[in-house]
Amino acid sequence: MAHPDQLLPAAPGERAIARRLYAAVRDLPVISPHGHVDPRLLLDDEPFPDPAALLVTPDHYVTRLLHADGVGLDALGVGQGPLSEGASRAAWRLLCERWHLYRGTPVRFWLEAALAGIFGVTTRPSKETADALYDQVAECLGQDAYRPRALFGRFRITVLATTDDPCSDLAAHAALNADPAWPGRVIPTFRPDRYLEPAQPGWPAAVARLGEAAKADTGDYAGYVRALEERRRHFIAHGATSADHSHADVRTDPLEPAAAARIYRAALAGAATGEEAAAFRRHMLLEMARMSCDDGLVMTLHPGVRRGHHRPTCERFGPDTGHDIPIRVEFTDALRPLLERFGTHPGFHLVAFTADETVWSRELAPLAGFYPCVYVGVPWWFLDAPDAIRRFRAAVTETAGFSRTSGFVDDTRAFCSIPARHDMSRRIDAGVLARLVAEHRLDEDEAVETAVDLVTGRPAAAFKL
Repeated sequence: MAHPDQLLPAAPGERAIARRLYAAVRDLPVISPHGHVDPRLLLDDEPFPDPAALLVTPDHYVTRLLHADGVGLDALGVGQGPLSEGASRAAWRLLCERWHLYRGTPVRFWLEAALAGIFGVTTRPSKETADALYDQVAECLGQDAYRPRALFGRFRITVLATTDDPCSDLAAHAALNADPAWPGRVIPTFRPDRYLEPAQPGWPAAVARLGEAAKADTGDYAGYVRALEERRRHFIAHGATSADHSHADVRTDPLEPAAAARIYRAALAGAATGEEAAAFRRHMLLEMARMSCDDGLVMTLHPGVRRGHHRPTCERFGPDTGHDIPIRVEFTDALRPLLERFGTHPGFHLVAFTADETVWSRELAPLAGFYPCVYVGVPWWFLDAPDAIRRFRAAVTETAGFSRTSGFVDDTRAFCSIPARHDMSRRIDAGVLARLVAEHRLDEDEAVETAVDLVTGRPAAAFKL
C-alpha cells in the first residue's frame, strides 16, 4: 500500500502544508482533455479480458523497459490480439519478475496505484507473488464493478477526450451521447497528422478517403482544404473542442497559394521532393491555426518525437509500441509566422507541449507570458514524472505564472492509469505550492485556490471545456 505522504515534500513544515493543499484537491473530479482511450471501450462496456491485456500489453510505458531488459514484445502480447490465459499469465509473470526495473519511475507509481487503489493489491509484485496477484486481479475483472463504465464513475471522470482520425464517423461518441444512462462526457479530438504529411507512405490514398468522408473533391488543393474544414465541422458537431498536431517540428512557414497548389499536385502524383513535402506540412500547420481562428477548435501541439525509431519493431508490431524517441525542438522562430498572424486573435487558443524541457524557460514561458493565445502544456510523455513536473513549475512559473499553463493531461491508452496519473500531478503541485507558502511567497489561501484551479480551472479554460 502506498504511503499517504507519497511524493509530498520531505521537510516537515512543507509536508504539513502540502497535506492540507492535497486534501483540497484529492477528491476533485478528473478532467482529461488529451488522451487515447478508445471510446468503444465505454460504449460496449465489455469486461476487461485479463490482467495482462489491461495493465501490460497496451501500455508502452510498461513494455519498453521490459524490452530494454531483453524481453521480446511478442512475449508481452503486443500486436497479437486476444491472449490465451497461458500467454496472458506468462506476460504478467515477466512484469512481476522484473518489478525492480521500475524502481524510481512514474510507471511504478501508476501501476502500484492501480493495483492497490482499484484491485486491493497490497503485496509487492515478484516472481513468487506473480500468480497469486494475477488471480486476484482476474477475479476482480469478472465482477460488474470492474467493467469500464463502472470504473469511469469510480474514477470520477467528468470529461474524457479521445484522439480520432478525421475520417472517423464518430459513431461511438454519438451513441454514448445519445445514451440517457451515460453520465459522462466523452469528446473526440481532431488529429489530422497523416493528412498533412505528403512524405508519408499512402498519403494520396489517405487524402482520397478524406474527400470521401467530407463529400468533397480532393483532386485539387482548394478541395483538400475544404475537406479538412468540413471534417472539423463534423467533429465540432460531435463535441470536439480541440485539434491535435504531432510533427517533428512546429515550423509554420507560409507558402503562396499557387506554390501550395503546385506541391499538392506533385504529392498526389508521388513526385514531391522531401523538401517540398516538409514545406507543405509546415504551411498546412499555419492553415490549421487559421481554421482554429475560424471554427474555435483549440490548437494543441505535441512535437519533437521521432516516431518509429526502430523500423523492424514498427514493421512487426506497429506504431505506439514503445520505440518513439524525443528530439530537439524549437518554438520561438518556428511559431513566429503563426503568432504574427493569429497570436492576438480573439478566442484563439494554442497549447504547446514539448518533450524537450530545455525550451520551457527559454521559449515556451516567454511566449505564453506575452501572447494571449499561448498556454504552456504541462510535462508530457517522457517528462510526465515527479521530478520533471517540479522542474517544469520552477522553469515556467516565474515568467508565465500558473494561469498560462494547460492543466494536467494524462495522454494514456491505459485506462486504469488515469486516476493514478492525475493523483501524481496533484501531489506534486501541492508540494510546489507548499514550498511557496513556506517561503512566504504565497498565502495558504492563495495556494489552495491555485491548487484547485490547476485541477479544474486551467484545463477547462485552456481546452474550452
